[in-house]
Formats: sequence, structure tokens, C-alpha cells
Amino acid sequence: MQLPIVPEATTRDDRLVDWLKPVPGPIRPLPMTPEEVAQRGWDAVDVVIVTGDAYVDHPSFAMAILGRVLEAAGFRVAILSQPNWRSCEPWRLFGRPRLFFGISAGNMDSMINHYTANKKVRNDDAYSPGGRIGLRPDRATLAYCQRAREAYKGVPVIAGGVEASLRRLAHYDYWSDKVRRSILLDSKADLVVYGMGEAAIVEIARRLAAGETVKDLRDMRGVTYALGASETPPTDAIVLPSYEEVCRDKWAFAEATRVIHNETNPYNARRLVQYHDRQAVVVNPPSLPLGQAAMDRIYGLPFTRRPHPSYREPIPAYEMIKDSVTIMRGCFGGCTFCSITAHQGRIIQSRSQESVLDEIRRMTRDRQFKGIVSDIGGPTANMYQMRCMRPEVEARCRRQSCVHPTICKLLGTDHGPLIELMRKARQLPGVRKVFVASGIRMDLARRSPEYLRELVRHHVGGQLKVAPEHVDPQVLWLMRKPCNDDFERFTELFHEESRRAGKKQRIIPYFIASHPGCDLDAMIELALFLKRNGYRPDQVQDFIPAPMDVAAAMYYTGLDPFTKKPVYVARRLRDRKLQRALMQFFKPENYFEVREALRLAGRTDLIGDGCDCLIPSRPPREAILKRRADANRRFRGDYVHTIPKAEQATKAKPPGGSPAEHAQENVPFVPRRQSRHRPARGYRPGRPSAQS
Repeated sequence: MQLPIVPEATTRDDRLVDWLKPVPGPIRPLPMTPEEVAQRGWDAVDVVIVTGDAYVDHPSFAMAILGRVLEAAGFRVAILSQPNWRSCEPWRLFGRPRLFFGISAGNMDSMINHYTANKKVRNDDAYSPGGRIGLRPDRATLAYCQRAREAYKGVPVIAGGVEASLRRLAHYDYWSDKVRRSILLDSKADLVVYGMGEAAIVEIARRLAAGETVKDLRDMRGVTYALGASETPPTDAIVLPSYEEVCRDKWAFAEATRVIHNETNPYNARRLVQYHDRQAVVVNPPSLPLGQAAMDRIYGLPFTRRPHPSYREPIPAYEMIKDSVTIMRGCFGGCTFCSITAHQGRIIQSRSQESVLDEIRRMTRDRQFKGIVSDIGGPTANMYQMRCMRPEVEARCRRQSCVHPTICKLLGTDHGPLIELMRKARQLPGVRKVFVASGIRMDLARRSPEYLRELVRHHVGGQLKVAPEHVDPQVLWLMRKPCNDDFERFTELFHEESRRAGKKQRIIPYFIASHPGCDLDAMIELALFLKRNGYRPDQVQDFIPAPMDVAAAMYYTGLDPFTKKPVYVARRLRDRKLQRALMQFFKPENYFEVREALRLAGRTDLIGDGCDCLIPSRPPREAILKRRADANRRFRGDYVHTIPKAEQATKAKPPGGSPAEHAQENVPFVPRRQSRHRPARGYRPGRPSAQS
């Protein structure tokens, strides 16, 4: 039976084209203080955007884009950046907002921002001034929503961003090692907007300004809301296993994950309902992807492209992306460990060539611009203007990835528009170099020798970063990544093109340790591959189970959500440490961990002085020194049973005294009338004490 044809106009959201109007006057950052609000002549603000990141007015930062689209839609917006969450007073800085508080933890989930895969506190925060840590709380969305409620009763609280988006339903939380409730219930927000929120936030503002209530907004796409115990859920919704079921039964958790990810295509996704006790959380279908005209309008808004002038310290994330240009969003790769597809969607949304070139022209007029565009790309640089060639099939498709296990025959993989854009960009006056720093999809790049030639000759700054992620076939299958032969063939083509161009360039591959399905045998194979090909990774990418990712469900349940087959999981920190060490087997300080891993895997044949061995038979001096230093750190003398300041207290005062005096000296208090023995003279083995 022939599928119905879906008109192109109904598959894209272009309402922003009509909603967003040019903003007159000079380009100024959005206000962060009451004084800046007064300078604009406002007596109040309509929306306060609360963010866990420093305010950078650059289109790579969510709060900047959302603030600018609201401004262009005619609303008065203020930014509350990294407020002190220990009090609700910062939330009262701008007075009572007329419409709502918009809450976001920032560009990253706050727990991933704070902690490493080993659950240790990170040393810096790239989204904070000076890279300082501690400027946002754990689970920032919860704290920010609570303070907004305390500050002004009755003001709608709308949560969004990556943290809220990927925690909208019951989810596994790696840091507490348990299944947590929907963030909507824990935060007590009125709505959670999931996915990219430009169209949703403007629609919310327009409808609230028109007199509608938050309850009236439940018909919107891309929102999650909670029903009261007495309210009836929609009859057209799919009922997921309840919160109580997914906590109790890992098979139910895996099944819920499967259903959630099958309902992500905005053209055929159905409404979802998940009960938490007697309360239902309802997830409406995703927002429609933005059309090219809407994307152009958003990225054509006036941005200063700088941090707010109040900052005196550099913001590391800004320093990295300040001269970059976003040309598209979304990713149809569907990697199980990546949140991009879950948050931005798998349908590619691209800007027009002229929109991108206009942005670069504006950059060249900036005195601080050095003529180098640091990146022209997006989540995946070479998916620009790629999409399904059959919209009527796309409207029915539930495939998780357009490129795995093979590239879909209906996927348009033409690199022509991207090649043309790259050529025009580097020919603009004032531009010396245009780099591609975003990741590229190697299996797509191999389909276009012309793209690979343009990339190698003009857009690589000596090294190209790619992400093959692993070499083991089973692990790659669970990741939804192509086989390792694809990476090796791409490497050959890259080096061949570099030689033809007369350039010495290299590839920097990224690999992941401890991904579900990856055991010691798989990591040993990866280590051998690295040695044979001369790769020495400077950093180890350790798998972190991010909320709602398919790989996170594998980690928690030990099951593939789609097949329900068992999956090996390295859950213990010791196992994860051994896998990390294998990826950097060449470092002397990792010697003993690598030796232990090889012994456990029965691969002691790789210990020795042969060319195929990973480590030598005798530990290097650096390994011994590191082991000694680790032992000294673990045993600083704290294992000796001592009472702090006991000697000073004994010298300063005779036994007895008041409880307060002993508390000050940190010495246990023994009342005189209860003391039956004289002070001990010390323990002398084999000799009777004087007290006996």
C-alpha cells in the first residue's frame, strides 16, 4: 500500500518567522541588574530566565538564544545568572515577573557538570567565570524552581534545558545509583519544556500574555505536565510502566526506555503517560523541527557575541567557541551513549548558506576577530542539509538511527551544499582560515571524496578529531557505531589526501572505556589496536550513564532495551579503573593496573619484552614510585589510635575539670567521682601495670 504524501509545509515549524521582529537600536546584552532594567525604561520584566551558566550573549549558549527570541517577540527579558540558591532573595532582584520564570540548569546536566565518571568533584566548570566550581548547586533545576516558588507565589515556573529535558520521566540517576522520579514532580514546576525550546518559550509567553493559564498550555507540543490525583489522563496516550514498577523491576525499566525512544519522531510520536503513585506525568509529542526560515531568523538576531560586561574573569566555554558558527542542529546518528539525538532530535535543521555567511561577515567587522573561524559545524559537521528523501516515509519511520546498522537508502547524503558553503566561507574578505572542529561522521564522509579533499586541504589545522569510540564489534553494535573497518579506511583516505596536499596531518581518535558490553577482553583488544597503530590517547573518555540515554538503561538494567538480551556492565569502580588504565597502557604509572587486568583476563602473554606485549615483565621505576606515593596518601598515620590535642590537654590541665573545659580541649570528660583508677601509665606488653 502506498504511504500518504506529507506536504513539506506541515513538517516544519516556521511560526517564529512571523513572531520575531527586528529589534531597533544598538546591540546591548540583556539586563542582569535592576539598573540595566531601568536604563531600558522598563518598570517591570515579563520573563526572568534563571540559568546555571554565566551569561554569554552568543548563539551557542541557550540562555542567549531564548532571551533574544523573547526579546524579538516583544517581551521584556532579564537574565538571572548563577544566583545564590541558598536564599530566594536573588529571585526578587527584578521584582515580580509579569509572565513566568524560565528555569534551566545550563548547557549541561548539573551532575555531569560537577562530577567525573568516578563520582569525584571536577576541578573546574567551563561555564563559570574563571572556571570556578561551586557557582551552581547539584540538581540545579530543583533548587532554582524551589526558590522561584518561594520568591513569588503564583508566578508560573517553566523548567527546560538539557537537565529537565532528559529527566522528564522516571530515570536512572548514576550519582545516587537509583531510579528517580520525574523532575517535574520533584521540582514542582508547572511545565517542563523538553527539546529545543525557542518556539515553545515564545508560544508560552504569547499565550500567558493573552490571558491564558498554565493549565491551558497542556495542548502544546514538546511539554510535560502533571495531572492531579483526581484528573483523568488523555485516552490516546501510551501508558508506560509506572515509577514504582521501574524501581522494582529492571525489565520494566528497559521496556519503558524502549517505548520512550520509539516515540521521538515528531511526525508520528504518541503522547506518553507514566504514573507516580496516584499522580500521572504526561509527555506530549515532540515539537516539530524548525524550518530553514525560522533557523535563519533565530541566528540572525542581534547578539553581542561576548560575555556580559560585568564579568572580570574569562569563561572557558566562551573562549573555546567565541569564533565558531553553528550551521545546523540535530543528529540522526542515534548513538546510545549520546544525548544529542534525544534533546535536539534526529531530524536535521539547517540554516541557509546566506544566513551563515552573513554571520561570518558580522564577525569580520569585530576588531577582536583575528580572521580565523574556529569551527563551522554543529553536533555533526557533515550532516548539513541532509534529510530523508521521502517525507511520506519519514512521517511513519520509527528507526532509531538513519545510519545504523547501515546507512538508510532513503537518506540524502549529498555533501554538495556543505562543500559550497565551506568554499564561500573561506573566500570572504577578512577571513584567513575556516576550521571544522565539530565531529564528523566518517561513514558519511567516505561517500564524498570531494568533501574529504576539501576538508583535508583547507579546513584541518594539523589534526582532525574523530570518534570511532571502540574496536570491538559487539561494543560498537551496542553503541550504534559503524565497525572499526570504517575508521581504518577513513584514516587511510585522510592520510592519502594529506600526502597529496603536501601536509603532515594526523587523526586524533576518541575512545570510550567501560561502555555497557565492554569487558576486559574488549578493552585489551582496543589497547592492542592502539599500540599497533601508534595511538597514545592523552585523555580517557570514561562512560557516564546520562539520564534517559539508552546506554544508561543498559548500565542500570544489564539488558539491551530493544532486545532484552543481557549486556555485560562494568559497575564497580575498580573494574572501570582497570579499563581506563588499559586505554593508557603506555603510561608507566598505569603498569600495575594493566598487569592486574591482563592477569584477570588470562592474557599474561601480553606481559613481557616482545613487540606484541603491552607492558614489560618488570615494573618501571615510575610505577613503583607511584604505588609508594599512593600508599603514603592512603596511610598518613590516621590509622594510629590517637586523640587530637590529648597531649596538650594533659599538660595544660590536671584530670577532671568541667565538661565545658574538656569540650574546648577536645578531651573526653570523666567526672572525678566516677574515676576509679589513677591515670594510666601506658601499655607495657608482658608486664603487669601499676594499676593491677
